[in-house]
Amino acid sequence: MEYNCNCKKSNKNVEGQWNINHLDSRILIHDGLTMASIDRLPELSHLSPSLLSFLESNFRSRDDLLNASHHVAELQTHCSDLDRRLADLNRTLQSSVISYASHSERIGELLDGVEFRLAEIRASNFGSGSSTDGGEGQGFGREKQILGEELPALAKEVARVETVRAYAETALKLDTLVGDIEDAVSSTMTGNLRKIPPGSNSEETRMLAINALKITEDLLVSVTKSRPQWACLVSAVDQRVDRALAILRPQAIADYRSLLSSLGWPPPLTNLNSGNANAGKSSEILNPFFTMRGDVKKWYCGNFLALCSLQQFQRRRKSRQLKGHNLKVALSQPLWGIEELVNPISLASQSHFVKWVDKPEFIFALIYKVTRDFVDLVDELLQPLVDEARLVGYSCREEWISSMVTSISTYLAKEIFPIYVGQLGDDSATGVSSQARTPWLHLVDLMIRFDKQVQSLLTQSGVLSVKEDENAKKISCLSVFCDRPDWLELWAELELGDALDKLRPQMENERSWKTKVHGAPLVSGSEDYKSPTVTSTFLRCFLALIERCRQLPSISLRARFIRLTAAPVLRAFLDCLLRRCQEAEGLTALADDDALMKVANSINAARYCESVLREWCEDVFFLEMDLDEGNEAKMEEEKNSLEIDTVKGPTHGILDAEVSKLEEFRMEWVKKLSTVILRAFDAQCRDYMKNRKQWQEKGNEAVTVSKSFVGALDILQGKTSKVGECLNEIDFVSVWRSLAEGVDRMVFGGVLMTNAKFSDSGIERLGGDLDVLFGVFAAWCLRPEGFFPKLTEGLKLLRMGEDQLKEFVDGGKDGWLKKNGIRHLSVTEAEKIAKSRVFHY
Repeated sequence: MEYNCNCKKSNKNVEGQWNINHLDSRILIHDGLTMASIDRLPELSHLSPSLLSFLESNFRSRDDLLNASHHVAELQTHCSDLDRRLADLNRTLQSSVISYASHSERIGELLDGVEFRLAEIRASNFGSGSSTDGGEGQGFGREKQILGEELPALAKEVARVETVRAYAETALKLDTLVGDIEDAVSSTMTGNLRKIPPGSNSEETRMLAINALKITEDLLVSVTKSRPQWACLVSAVDQRVDRALAILRPQAIADYRSLLSSLGWPPPLTNLNSGNANAGKSSEILNPFFTMRGDVKKWYCGNFLALCSLQQFQRRRKSRQLKGHNLKVALSQPLWGIEELVNPISLASQSHFVKWVDKPEFIFALIYKVTRDFVDLVDELLQPLVDEARLVGYSCREEWISSMVTSISTYLAKEIFPIYVGQLGDDSATGVSSQARTPWLHLVDLMIRFDKQVQSLLTQSGVLSVKEDENAKKISCLSVFCDRPDWLELWAELELGDALDKLRPQMENERSWKTKVHGAPLVSGSEDYKSPTVTSTFLRCFLALIERCRQLPSISLRARFIRLTAAPVLRAFLDCLLRRCQEAEGLTALADDDALMKVANSINAARYCESVLREWCEDVFFLEMDLDEGNEAKMEEEKNSLEIDTVKGPTHGILDAEVSKLEEFRMEWVKKLSTVILRAFDAQCRDYMKNRKQWQEKGNEAVTVSKSFVGALDILQGKTSKVGECLNEIDFVSVWRSLAEGVDRMVFGGVLMTNAKFSDSGIERLGGDLDVLFGVFAAWCLRPEGFFPKLTEGLKLLRMGEDQLKEFVDGGKDGWLKKNGIRHLSVTEAEKIAKSRVFHY
């Protein structure tokens, strides 16, 4: 080969390319090739950019001219391929034009027919208007025929023609768009992505395909809304788009992975030190994102943007195809670009995880370290691209964190938990379950701590994690229990055993029942519940169980955990209270003060726990579970139930049953305390009530109370005061009110409802006794006589004059009682008391 050339190079420009001024003389190509004679090349300004790029990339030196024959062959082959594709496109265009022309001819014929029919109608209308009076009936009939038959038929035909025209235009437009998509997809498959992107245009071709997909989707959405009867057309287009996507998405992801690999992703994890994993400053990590500059960064951002745009199109398409179905599940996909970043890290870290099966804290430290070190960079670099792609509802920060959490959750579910479950089964078979309990609970502690750290990464940037179940699962490694409820039950069993082991010694220690709770109460208000310290131990254990399950990502899981742990602990504490009260009752029948104190302490403990739990149940944490518990089946059952409390309304809280049992226990033993004191009072005042003659004897003015009544009042005051010292104020009010009611009923029936006769002196004696009785209860209320309505009104009736009582016996009894303020005595009781009055003259 001979060369006779005169080349002159200019200085290198900013892009690093060489400008060619001119190339003189002649290039002679021998070796069997065709000779080409070029006197002078065109000026530089007349060359296209693509030609300049080709010449510059292939002819950099004189030695490159030796490969000119090879380049000529490649160009000829490429031109042949382009000619062949152009011929195919011409044939496709010709067939489309012929099809469109046939449709147009038919539409023209139909429109001509419509125009002819309209001309006939105008002529007939003109003829009917110019007819004579004799032909008025015939013209009216013709007009009726036109309006009633021909015009509706014509309108229907016009609408059908318009529909056919619109269908043809839409089908042709969709066919053109899908053809563009298929051509673009084919182009992306033939091009090879290089590590250095100057001569590559595969990203631009892919974006053209994605834009064509979006335009096609816009048209399909419009067709679906306006022409739902064209379902077959939409289905045909969807099938062709599916075939294109089956090629486009895997190729885009493969190119993205190749790009990440060329950038050096994932970064090496060997320089991560688990000892400083939770330090304030991150260690130096080789971050490929920091090294991206210029065209490389632009190339990566283009690939990521293409993935986001493709995913946004997929979401829109799924929304249209699944309209009316469960879109939440179909659209809840991770961000593809972030997922491809996390998967290589997950695979690389598993080689370290295998060595840390017995040290899971290192596993969590490594994942948290990587998550924290890259979260800000991922958010700053990639979030604008996601926004540019209009991928609504995605946060790169949250997607990065959730993907990292998902990776560790998957590893825990596949590798760690099966080992721990196996160890637990072996220890249970040998009866030594405590050996497996400690590592299991330690693992759960690490998971809870990790979830809190991860959530802090979200809140630090102002992103608030949503409390919905599906979103919460993505940012919690405790989501492993969502798919394995049997593991949740094992965990709950271990937590329950641990809580009972801590609580049991305190419940068996008698000193913890005698020492009262001091310090700030756990509930609002200033009431002194006089609760023993064992209740503080119980509530701490109970609260610890609640805190353990707060990080569970599902409301139903939290409710299940509380039913398996907190509720049994509460039942165990209630059983202990009941057992202590029954022991006191069985030994002394609550006759001595120690037994009364033991029962009072148990009531105080029940009251305090009930108050604390009721206040805790008003928290949002429990209210969410209450709403979740109110499912359709249970709500329907409550609607059909006839025993719903109309005052409090139907309750379906998670702890309502246990708290109600505490209330029932407390009310039962408060009533028993009143009954015991009332029984002792009754035993002491039997002689007093049997002595009927004393009410007619002349009394001693120096004696203010009957001697036989003093002992009963002393027992009543002594035991009630002792209970008041031990029992909390709220329940003590119930005790003395119940006592007052019982004493009122007992003394009224034993004194006033007998056949005894009351003289003036007897009435004075009875009044003195009742004043002392009221004085006993004056220590606990301001107006004690109000709690003895029958005795008070009976004494009032006895103190009335003879004329008043005679008026009552002879006249209208109901009206007389109301007139004289007697409201708690029946007519029979009042009449009996009136007849027992004796007047001496």
